[in-house]
Amino acid sequence: MFSIKRGLIATAVVSTISLVAGCSGGSGTSDTTASGDSTSSTGGTLTIATSTPPTSMSAQNTGFGSESLYTQAVYDSLLRAEPDGTISPNLATEWSWNSDRTVLTMKLRDDVTFTDGTQFNADVAAQNVLRFRDGTSSNASWLSRVADAKAVDDYTLEIDMSEPDPSLEWYLTMNAGMQESPAAFDSPDVETTPIGSGPYILDTASTVVGTTYVYDANPDYWNPDEQYYSHLVLNIYSDSSALLNAIQGGQVNAGLVSDTTTIPQIEAAGFSLVSSELDYQGLLLMDRDGTLAPELSDVRVRQAINMAFDREALLNAFVSGYGSVTEQIWPESSSSYDASLDTTYSYDPEGAKALLAEAGYPNGFTLQMPSSSAFPSQIFPLIQQQLADIGITVEYTDLQIGDYINDMIAAKYPAAFMQLQEDPTDWQIATFSITPEAIFNPFHVEDATVTDLVSKIQQGDTAAGAELNKYVVDQAWFAPFYRLTTNFAVDANTTAVAQTGNVYPYIWNIKPAA
Repeated sequence: MFSIKRGLIATAVVSTISLVAGCSGGSGTSDTTASGDSTSSTGGTLTIATSTPPTSMSAQNTGFGSESLYTQAVYDSLLRAEPDGTISPNLATEWSWNSDRTVLTMKLRDDVTFTDGTQFNADVAAQNVLRFRDGTSSNASWLSRVADAKAVDDYTLEIDMSEPDPSLEWYLTMNAGMQESPAAFDSPDVETTPIGSGPYILDTASTVVGTTYVYDANPDYWNPDEQYYSHLVLNIYSDSSALLNAIQGGQVNAGLVSDTTTIPQIEAAGFSLVSSELDYQGLLLMDRDGTLAPELSDVRVRQAINMAFDREALLNAFVSGYGSVTEQIWPESSSSYDASLDTTYSYDPEGAKALLAEAGYPNGFTLQMPSSSAFPSQIFPLIQQQLADIGITVEYTDLQIGDYINDMIAAKYPAAFMQLQEDPTDWQIATFSITPEAIFNPFHVEDATVTDLVSKIQQGDTAAGAELNKYVVDQAWFAPFYRLTTNFAVDANTTAVAQTGNVYPYIWNIKPAA
C-alpha cells in the first residue's frame, strides 16, 4: 500500500548530500524574499548560476529540485504552487475529487498552444501524465498510484487512481504535471530539444549541454504578464569558488549558495540573500523493533538519545548557525507543524542517563553507525562525543557515500546521521520516512497508531498529520538536530521569493526589482 521506489529516492538523497558538503562559515539571518534598490525594466537577460545540469530536457524523464529551472522555463504544469505552498490554477483552471478521492477531474485552458503550433488539450494532458508515470524520472513514483488518465472531452481531463494519494495535486505542480507537445514524444531529440508551451524556448544553437543553457522568450506565451525577460541563461558552476568569481565579476544575476563561507564576499558584491529552510539534519533511529540494537526498541532509550544533543551547539558547529533547531521532521510551512514539539527534549545529559538506567542500561551500550567523508568532518566526532557523555559508545564504519546510503536503506545499521528534505505534505513525509514501506523506515517497523493516522491522512483528514507528527516525536522515532538554511543570492537588479519545498525559487518568482 505504501510503496516507494527505493533506488530513485537514494539517487535524490545523494544529490542532497553534495549540497551540504560545502556548508560552513559565519552565521547569518534568514529572509524568504530579497531585492536590491536598483530599478530594472522588463526585457533584457536574466542569468542564473546553477550547480547541476538537467538529467533530461524531456518532460517525461526530467528531474526536479536542483533541475527545476531548466524545465520550468519551457514547460507549463497542470497546477501551480505558490511560494507558501498554496496550490493555484495553471493549465488546469478547476479541479475536483469524487467522494472517495480516487478520481480527479480537471477543467483545462482552451487557449494554449505549444511552440510548434500544436494545440494543448485534455488528450495531450492525459498522454503526458501517463508518460511521466512510465518514464525514467527520479520522481516517476509520484504517479505510481495513477491507474489511468483520459480525456472526458476536449478540455476535461480525468485521472483515475488505484488508491487515494493526497499529494497528487502537489505533484502536478512540478515535473509530474509538465506538458510537452505530442510531436516531441517520438523525436530522436526529445532529451535535448524540449517543445513546451512555457514562457521560454530553448536556443539549442547557443546552448552548450552540461555548461550553459540559453533561452529566448516565447512570443506566443499565453501568460505574458509573467514573462519578465527577453532572454534567460542558466550557467552551471560546479564549485563555490567558480560561483563566487562569477558573482564578483558581474557574470550572473542570481545563484544558489551552498558554501556559507562565501556569503560575506557575496554580500559585499551587492547581492542579497533569499533564505528558506528546506532540509533537516539529525539521527534516524531506524531500528525501533530492536533487530540489530535491542536497546532501541525501548522508547526511553530513544528519548534519552534525543536528550543527549545540544542542538544549538551542533547547529553552530556543523553549519555555523545557518538554520534553526528542531525536534520534528515536519516543516514550519506545514499546517501539521507544532512549534511546541521543538522543546520536547531539552539538552539534559543527566536526565538522559537516568532514562537509560530506568530502561535497564545504567552502564550504557554500544551503537553501530556508518560515517562518510562526504559529510563535513566535524559531524561524526561531535555526535560520538555527545552520545558518549550519556554512556552510549558509538562505533563507526567509514563508507563511501553510495555505500552509506545503500547500507542504511538495506537495514545494515540501527541508526545513522542523515540530511533529508522536509516535504510539504503529510502524505509525502509519511510515505518517505514513516510507513512500513517508506525508504527511510528500512526495518519496516509497523505501529498501530501510525497505521491508523496514515490511513486518515490518505483519506484527506487534515487533522491526522498533526497527530502523527506529535506521535513520532513523543515516540522518538527520529532525533532531528536543526533545519538548514538554503540561500539564493540575487543582485541589486533582481528580486526573488523562496519556494516552499524547493531548493530554487520558481522561475516566475525571479524577476526585475521594482
